[in-house]
Amino acid sequence: MIRQLLLSETGPEPTGVRPVMPAALSPLAQEFPSLTLLTRAPEEGTDVVRLDASEWRAPGFDPWDWDERVFGAAARAPGLTSGITLHLTGGSRQALTSTALEVLTRYQGLIDRRNTASQGPLFTTLLAHLRALHDLGEPLFREDFRHALDTWQWVLRLEPRADLALQVAALFHDVEHTRSELGARTAGPTRDYQCFKDAHAERSAALADGVLTRVGVAPDTREHVRWLIRHHERPEAEAALALLNEADALSFFSLEASGFARTFTRARTRREMIHTLERLRPPQRWRLARIRLAPQVRRLLEEVMGAAPLPAMRSEPGGLKRWA
Repeated sequence: MIRQLLLSETGPEPTGVRPVMPAALSPLAQEFPSLTLLTRAPEEGTDVVRLDASEWRAPGFDPWDWDERVFGAAARAPGLTSGITLHLTGGSRQALTSTALEVLTRYQGLIDRRNTASQGPLFTTLLAHLRALHDLGEPLFREDFRHALDTWQWVLRLEPRADLALQVAALFHDVEHTRSELGARTAGPTRDYQCFKDAHAERSAALADGVLTRVGVAPDTREHVRWLIRHHERPEAEAALALLNEADALSFFSLEASGFARTFTRARTRREMIHTLERLRPPQRWRLARIRLAPQVRRLLEEVMGAAPLPAMRSEPGGLKRWA
């Protein structure tokens, strides 16, 4: 797990770098309150992953290229009680903080943020069952597991007070993929795309309910989880379902899009983008401007945004862009 973050900006001192002070880290603390933000070197026993912000910000960079460095480090150091420290260097204070936000967004599934609804042993047991369902030695299943954790973390970023049912639905919303043949998945749908998605949601709801029943989740919570998963592939106004849709959509762009574009055809990737954007309400689309996308993914997203009846991007003070 990622437990700590250290930013070292380029400075005029003889050493060339200096830690970023706490005041500059407040935006990160707001988005990732469970992460420890360091202002000095971490304690012994911590696995430090050093990352160069200038590499992340370089033209043509694909965030996929860092996945083994970060996800791999987490997998190789499961026994360290203090977890992994990300040490980001190679830029000014402003460049480091904005890069750190993008980096943490991509790897937030490793942060394991929880609230009062997900702190108990029941949720820990559900996480263990979810992991057991995924063959982590197979790339597509490994990406599915990461997406499940990432969607859960997006739920907590969008609604820190999310209840148990919504968090469990985020974890298990795509669990049907663990029962699908890899060849069928890469071939894609052979009928209407929405029907394909609805059938997937129905199967995921049934499989999730079976797991929740075995673990002993209360019937009313199981029913709510089943309903959320069954309907999550369509835009909905109901508050919890809209949050699940938004978390799922944001996770697609922040974590999955590079791998999806590498695995599937351009036409399938474009169709997935259109379907995903339809479930992301306009008030949350500004977050897309703060997600690092591979160049080919960004070009396709811009094409889709230009072709679909969706708002365009506009500049905001400070040079940031926001979906209007």
